Amino acid sequence: MQKEDNKKESPKQAANNIFYRLKNGEILLPGDPEAYRLREESYLTKKLLLQMNNATDPKEINDLLSKITGSQIDESVAVFTPLYINYGKHTKIGKNVFINFNCVFLDLGGITIEDGVLIAPKVSLLTEGHSISPSERHGLVPKSIHIKKNAWIGANATILQGVTIGENSVVAAGSVVSKDVPDNVVVGGTPAKIIKKI
Repeated sequence: MQKEDNKKESPKQAANNIFYRLKNGEILLPGDPEAYRLREESYLTKKLLLQMNNATDPKEINDLLSKITGSQIDESVAVFTPLYINYGKHTKIGKNVFINFNCVFLDLGGITIEDGVLIAPKVSLLTEGHSISPSERHGLVPKSIHIKKNAWIGANATILQGVTIGENSVVAAGSVVSKDVPDNVVVGGTPAKIIKKI
């Protein structure tokens, strides 16, 4: 099933599309005329997630995840369900990626997971936040997350919006990462700080 925002649009229509705007970092203010589409698309994704999270065959899981993300998931990718995603079309997953149980991806701002990444149980990748200002609190502030090759995200870690995790780096279990992580380091804590170089 192809979602509405993936239909052929003129450049002007695409620029006004709420999903395009979010992926490009535009702050979505309360009262945006297209805000209703967020829930509509989320419920369409949820239907596919229900099927995927109840599947036991790896190929079926990857096929359903391909539908959710709108891109081909390589057969080398292993996902231990359940996995929870609010949209899906802004998540890109490379080859030889492993995603363990009970992960949460809020991907309206865009999530890129490169080849060889390991994601432990209960990891949250959160590309969306809210304004500190109470009058704009119900809006969305999107910023992309990028996890580079061979990174390892430990159990119950949270990666916040706008963060890049460097190549080969490790995020210790239970960490909250609010700033970019360079290549070849181990970070840990809340907020996460460099513990050592690899």
